[in-house]
Amino acid sequence: MDKHDTLAAGKVWLIGAGPGDPDLLTVKAARLISQADALVFDHLVGQGIMDLARADARRIYAGKEASKHTLPQDSINQLLVDLAKEGLSVVRLKGGDPFIFGRGGEELETLVASGVPFEVVPGVTAAAGCAAYSGFPLTHRDHAQSVTFVTGHLKDGTVNLDWPALARPRQTVVFYMGIGAAGEICRQMINHGLPSLTPAAVIRNGTLPDQQTLLATLGTLPHRIEESGIKPPALIVVGSVVGLHEQLSWFEKA
Repeated sequence: MDKHDTLAAGKVWLIGAGPGDPDLLTVKAARLISQADALVFDHLVGQGIMDLARADARRIYAGKEASKHTLPQDSINQLLVDLAKEGLSVVRLKGGDPFIFGRGGEELETLVASGVPFEVVPGVTAAAGCAAYSGFPLTHRDHAQSVTFVTGHLKDGTVNLDWPALARPRQTVVFYMGIGAAGEICRQMINHGLPSLTPAAVIRNGTLPDQQTLLATLGTLPHRIEESGIKPPALIVVGSVVGLHEQLSWFEKA
């Protein structure tokens, strides 16, 4: 199928756009983006990815930033239904992977209830992409027997997480959307058993040309974030794999 083939009318493709670098799109994602009648895209979908779309495609921004939502989630859900009911082929583009803190499941539930057909195209989730570009092998066997992805911002606005599980030794923990709660995250991880000297880092704008990796420890990370003025979008990574950055970092040295 080439770029000029048409997609099925009245259908939605839920696509993970990856962590930012357009080269990390899957081949399937790139093909569908180039063919769709309409694209509903999030804040973290870069211009390089949107440039793949047809010149005549309808583009609808539905981005969410901290405390700033262009469209409420319920409105986005209904928008996808409405566009499909117009007979359009619709691509729903989400940063990272749509099923990893992407609310993709919520959107699909609405499509199912409305009888709209859909497909899901996974993407490189931010934790995997940003860690790779920062030189953090998340499950290096000398350092971590498991990796945990966790949100630093729950639906009810709290950070009431399973701290005993997250503070276990010999694992890597990646916090999505955790910059605003960094102080609480570090405090709880230390209170539940991890040494304050445990390596920790923030990756901002991972995989993009202006990527920034901030190295610290659980004891110093909140101060380092405040001192640097670092803002979202960013991930927090906790675990001894962070200590491999100086040896394995390649992207920021290029």
